[in-house]
Amino acid sequence: MQKAIKITFDRHALDLPATEIAEGVRSGRLKAVDLMAESLRRAHIAQDAANCFALIREDQAMAAAKTTDAAVARGEAIGALLGVPFAAKDLTPTKGDITTLGSWSSGDWVPEESALVVRRLEAAGAILMGKTTTPEFAFSSFTVSPRFGVTRNPWDLSRTSGGSSGGSAVAVATGVVPFAEGTDMGGSVRIPAAFCGVVGLKPSLGRIPMTILPSQFDNISHFGPLARRIQDAVAFMAAASGPSDEDISSAPIGFDSASSSPLDLRGRHFALSYDLGYYRIEPGVRHAVDEAIERMRAAGAIVDEVDLGWTRAVNDRWYDLWCVFMAGFFGDRLEPFRGRMDPEIVKIIERGLTLNAVDIKRIEHLRTDMWQRLAAVLHGREALLCPTCAISAPSVDRIDDDYIGEDEHGRLRGLDMTCPFNLLPQSPALSIPVGVAEAGLPVGLQIVGHRFQDEQVLAIGGAIEALFG
Repeated sequence: MQKAIKITFDRHALDLPATEIAEGVRSGRLKAVDLMAESLRRAHIAQDAANCFALIREDQAMAAAKTTDAAVARGEAIGALLGVPFAAKDLTPTKGDITTLGSWSSGDWVPEESALVVRRLEAAGAILMGKTTTPEFAFSSFTVSPRFGVTRNPWDLSRTSGGSSGGSAVAVATGVVPFAEGTDMGGSVRIPAAFCGVVGLKPSLGRIPMTILPSQFDNISHFGPLARRIQDAVAFMAAASGPSDEDISSAPIGFDSASSSPLDLRGRHFALSYDLGYYRIEPGVRHAVDEAIERMRAAGAIVDEVDLGWTRAVNDRWYDLWCVFMAGFFGDRLEPFRGRMDPEIVKIIERGLTLNAVDIKRIEHLRTDMWQRLAAVLHGREALLCPTCAISAPSVDRIDDDYIGEDEHGRLRGLDMTCPFNLLPQSPALSIPVGVAEAGLPVGLQIVGHRFQDEQVLAIGGAIEALFG
């Protein structure tokens, strides 16, 4: 049995907000090499304890930091994120680095070009220090893969970090980086953010171009930041957002950082659903969410409990899409590598290969009804509030299939409350930490906003974050 611990470090300039780190590097007050040395030192400690990295880019990251300091000395250095260390998920191609998707079926693939989201962060001056762990093809709410093993929660090493961006969440939660890149197709940014006590954003569809899939027409997939604080998530979005012809589905709008400043909650109206109509909620999660709502009301917010009228059919139909997603994009790897794949992904791909195309198309009927109900709830209100996950981080030996049953009242004993909002991809969904449950494990509050109003959701998150100090 692993002992429950919290990985912590002494305060360092690396713990400043990303934009303050960059300002310090630009002015010469901070050295990129010192920041990177501390990031790498912490990375090795976090890796030894929690297994959150597929690759630590020691030599490349230090070389980039030295180049940054030399440019500052010559008066040539620019960039809103100059010298800021960051991590990227092993699902995301990065030039010159082995990229495996957590799978033996990827061999030792070394991309010749980084994904656009990584290139944009680097263009802003950020320095890639490592690649973080993911379950195979990012399929699970638990970060465990046949290639890299189990990634553990830094609050309690016997618990899961969540998935599929679990390694990125741990890298942020342990202070290795101010932010890390993740991907979210069913909650893969927000679930580990909630379980590890950090900020996680599923942006609106296309706010960050999605360039790493075989299809540019998939509409449940998002890049998004995992970050220590809202301010760092804003910095990530400012650098990574914006349209590009590399993704025909990218949204034709930029990102306005000024509109992401913390919102004044006085007189602002919000909708609240504890259970989305069908979840069983862990008492400790309910208590933490109640505390957040009471703090919002004390700050002048008006929060009304609402009934969305959704049922567990939402999760079941998302799962159908997920099986088809995996079969369509990775099904060709099944037979050559079946024996080295996670048995759960084998099951998912096999199911996806059997599903009827007409039935999959009809899921749009459900999605339409979902949106009409959510739009009615959002009318005249700033956002919908609900838990990010129905439970706090479970044991690392659990699997997703442990969370598909119902209790004696017909309530879903589910894990996450995130996948419904991948069926409504134009609405941003943000998870922010709002305290802990009974076992001392973090709880996330999910903020779901109006279509493409990512800045507003971050502004709300910043206001709630300030209530917790």
